[in-house]
Amino acid sequence: MEKIKMATPLVEMDGDEMTRILWKMIKDELILPFIDLKTEYYDLGLEHRNETDDKVTFDSAEAAKKYGVAVKCATITPNAARMDEYNLKEMWKSPNGTIRAVLDGTVFRAPIQVKGIDPCVKNWKKPITLARHAYGDVYKNTEIKVPGAGKAEIVFTGEDGQEIRQTIHEFTGSGVIQGIHNTDKSITSFAKACFAYALDTKQDLWFATKDTISKVYDHNFKDIFQEVYDSEFKDKFEEAGLEYFYTLIDDAVARVMKTEGGFIWACKNYDGDVMSDMVSSACGSLAMMTSVLVSPDGIYEYEAAHGTVQRHYYKHLKGEETSTNSVATIFAWTGALRKRGELDNIKELMDFADKLEEATLGTIESGSMTKDLALITSIKDVNVLNSEGFIKEIRKNLEMKL
Repeated sequence: MEKIKMATPLVEMDGDEMTRILWKMIKDELILPFIDLKTEYYDLGLEHRNETDDKVTFDSAEAAKKYGVAVKCATITPNAARMDEYNLKEMWKSPNGTIRAVLDGTVFRAPIQVKGIDPCVKNWKKPITLARHAYGDVYKNTEIKVPGAGKAEIVFTGEDGQEIRQTIHEFTGSGVIQGIHNTDKSITSFAKACFAYALDTKQDLWFATKDTISKVYDHNFKDIFQEVYDSEFKDKFEEAGLEYFYTLIDDAVARVMKTEGGFIWACKNYDGDVMSDMVSSACGSLAMMTSVLVSPDGIYEYEAAHGTVQRHYYKHLKGEETSTNSVATIFAWTGALRKRGELDNIKELMDFADKLEEATLGTIESGSMTKDLALITSIKDVNVLNSEGFIKEIRKNLEMKL
């Protein structure tokens, strides 16, 4: 078959460790034989980030702004051990965090459901999409270890010199203090992205915080969401037959267990971090989770929701066989290719993305899968494949569909 042509490049952000190995396999076996691939390539591997003083990460985010669609491999966020291992100049920040900040984006994550991998919650028939605010709260906190007795205060000094001061606690002994913040601008962007994505995917939207306890901080989120909904999205939601509602986070947790799924659940930063792992684990594995960063301006960055699979990478370096699940990384590529096709009106590209996803899920449903899925599947007599073998089996099924 003639290769599918692209009009506009994707921004390609390469990554680290085992996912970097899978990235090349996926391109070589599942993308390049079928698509005349156009990408603007950025190497976000930790060594290259270190060489460029992390400039490459910012450059890749600006490229995503320019072209509108990006696809990203998993990357290392270094800790002290990584500092020594990679001889880093400094402990570079999370590339995901940097890109989210540049794009002012919201992360949407949903489990990839497949026959034979049944959710732990038996009534979840459709995927639950987690929308995670990607700015502020504990991820941009300031912390103090209190050495002993004293008064802790929160102080805001305005540009005009006006001061707002409030006592946090009168300490009689040692303890800890944490200061967190958010901005109305970021919360508004979060709300707009959530409502727009709900319309785009035709799903109801839930939003949950704890405004009964946090009567200023969390209530501000609730108020901004309501204002954005009333002023920009209410009529569109009603026309589309969609529902938006707010509830407390503990109520949402209780209610979500009894639903069939098929909606978007918007959460603040930490809540979204935790709840997305809960949903993905209940549906099988982090390697079976899509993740897309969406900006209020309509920029899309697709990625796998998991890390770099360090343990398998060390085995790979020793020449040992690995059985690493590449589904989430494949779906990052299909998501980006489908969106590129949609924006450029290239139906062949959109159809290819659909068929690659069908081939991937069909491979698992036929009983051929990686070890992590073989341990939890209800399918009998499974064929456990290594990392490369799984991708090659998907290619066979893809070629039949094409």
